[in-house]
Amino acid sequence: MSHKIRLDIANGMSQLGINVQPQDNISTAIFMVLCCALAFLSYVFVRWGLLTLLRSAIKRSQATWGHVMVRHKVFEKLSLTIPAMVLNLVIPLVLDKHALLSSFIDRTLSLWLIIVLVRSTYAFLDATNDMADINQISRNLPVKSFVQLSKLIIFFIGAIIAISVLANRSPIYFLSGLGVATGLVLLVFRDTILGFVAGIQLSANQMVKVGDWIQMDKYNANGSVDEVSLTTVKVKNWDNTVTNIPAYALVQDSFINWRQMQESGGRRIKRSILIDIDTIKFIDEQQQQKLALIPYVADFITKRNAEIASGDAHALQLTNITVFRAYLETYLKQNKKIRQDMTFLVRELEPTAQGLPVQIYVFVNDTRWAFYEAVQSDIFDHVLAILPQFDLAVYQSPDGSDVRSLQSH
Repeated sequence: MSHKIRLDIANGMSQLGINVQPQDNISTAIFMVLCCALAFLSYVFVRWGLLTLLRSAIKRSQATWGHVMVRHKVFEKLSLTIPAMVLNLVIPLVLDKHALLSSFIDRTLSLWLIIVLVRSTYAFLDATNDMADINQISRNLPVKSFVQLSKLIIFFIGAIIAISVLANRSPIYFLSGLGVATGLVLLVFRDTILGFVAGIQLSANQMVKVGDWIQMDKYNANGSVDEVSLTTVKVKNWDNTVTNIPAYALVQDSFINWRQMQESGGRRIKRSILIDIDTIKFIDEQQQQKLALIPYVADFITKRNAEIASGDAHALQLTNITVFRAYLETYLKQNKKIRQDMTFLVRELEPTAQGLPVQIYVFVNDTRWAFYEAVQSDIFDHVLAILPQFDLAVYQSPDGSDVRSLQSH
């Protein structure tokens, strides 16, 4: 069949005034040029013809996947297989009498196809990863980890097939020898394997997702998770620096994930002020009348005095710190920025050498950092300012001026 085709082409060229013989080297070279021209024309037709129409159709459509495919040039890379397949079909017809050259070109075209298919698959996987990001699937699944692992597997498959083509051996021959190199593979790709296993664990247990706020002091990481890849978790810290944490470290070591706090809609304030114990005292009736002028205090004093008058054994004589705690509770309950349905405490902790800690343990109804800090600051600004009205003082370590004042006396 190939000889007849060559003969027909030679006769046609003879009619044009080009005298060639079907089996000579000149005719072979001419036929090779014609084959290459045919392959190039087929590529031009597909690349600038069919693909142009396809891109126009995608631009008119609302399908997001099409635009992502175009951006990653998946179809353009795949179109490079067309000339290789055309040459693979026609070259054996031309080189039927040149076995060695035909074999060399056939292997070259096979390598071309392998490389093009691997690159096209890589582009498709990158497009898939982008689609997962657009649809926010990556927030719940480590898609990038699976994409990177798929690329690694495809690379090994492509490399084995390419070597088998060059060596003219079955791929099974090379696969059978991988068992010997297993130890070396495990050593070289230790982090990759550990990272992949860790990625599955992180995903299955929903330990880390893109967008989570995590804190891992061992790696100086405190910020938002930007990316979960096959081997690392990228954290953008609040100071705009970036920390890359090995994925397996998040499984092996402890870290804080603030996601639950963000999803709950309440962010905790847990802060204490140290009251100077020397300023804590009982209050008499005159002092009670003075304190009753402070908002929220009068009702508490009236209620407590009624309990004392009724002989309630648990109703002890009033102290200024008791009234202060009652004031804080009422003040915080009136604050619309504090969650009333979550843990709500104003409590005294164990006295220390620096004074009596009075702790506020409540939740702000907005988890945004700036909002939370503003609410917390407003509360403690008020607490520090109101303390003197209860004849209480915050403990403060003596400084140099205090020491000099004592020395002067």
